[in-house]
Amino acid sequence: MRKTQKTNSALRRFIMTIIFLTVTVLATSACGQQSTGEGKLKVTATIGMIADVVQEIGGEHVEVSGLMGAGIDPHLYKASQGDVKKLDDADVIFYNGLHLEGKMVEIFENLENRKPTVAVSSYLTEEQLHSDPAAGEGMHDPHIWFNVKLWISAAEVIRDSLAEKDSANADYYKEQAAAYIEELEELDAYVREQIALIPEANRILVTAHDAFGYFGSAYGLTVTGLQGINTMSETGAKDVSTLRDYLVENKIKAVFIESSVPKKSIESVIEGAGQLGHEVTIGGELFSDAMGDAGTVEGTYIGMVRHNVDTIVAALK
Repeated sequence: MRKTQKTNSALRRFIMTIIFLTVTVLATSACGQQSTGEGKLKVTATIGMIADVVQEIGGEHVEVSGLMGAGIDPHLYKASQGDVKKLDDADVIFYNGLHLEGKMVEIFENLENRKPTVAVSSYLTEEQLHSDPAAGEGMHDPHIWFNVKLWISAAEVIRDSLAEKDSANADYYKEQAAAYIEELEELDAYVREQIALIPEANRILVTAHDAFGYFGSAYGLTVTGLQGINTMSETGAKDVSTLRDYLVENKIKAVFIESSVPKKSIESVIEGAGQLGHEVTIGGELFSDAMGDAGTVEGTYIGMVRHNVDTIVAALK
């Protein structure tokens, strides 16, 4: 009897030891999983162009969440509950500003007292910005990424904000930013070289909405859009007929659609020009307010700009 009791006691101790070791291993494993990414800044960015720059500069020290993917129009975008959670969980928030994300202004105002909530346009001066009279006095064109030199300023804002929030890795952010800004300088030179291949008389860029103003002034093209700077404005019959007449009078052969703007209205313009005996083709699709799909070349800021330039040059030269 006593031998049986000893055997049972030993068995219980053995089982308890196994359970203890199993719990310890599981706990250690869980801790290991929780520490993955420990120390990384959680960053939320609105548009893809900003998210891409944050990733380039933040590198291994950031975890970036973007709110607006390919084909999304930021002018019309409303934050979902999931977006609000991403914003709440973030250590730093980056947005474009200049009322690009017009429907999210109140959210940013509520968050800026709790955490760094940074407009990447904040280093730009009044002289560098284009006014937008249609939107009211003191309002500006928000599409600053189409002048690569201005986008370098956005990169500097991101660099300085990350360094301030995470001073332990400030030197890393500065080194990453210096390398990336060098790439942007090369991109700016590429754009100038390629646009120079278009005969001056052909340097007229017609698009679905007026997003390319900074691009035109920086690189020497006349730019006009069917809609205004903000896609919240509606296109009417008068807008269509005015642009149709402009195409006919200036003998413009190609217009461009945009990935984030429906092409129906542009097609109406082309049809109207055809009825007047002037043939106009679609020169290609440009990325304006959103980049391409994640994982593609056009899903990066540099790749997007190069795609736009190559498409414009191929159609107009």
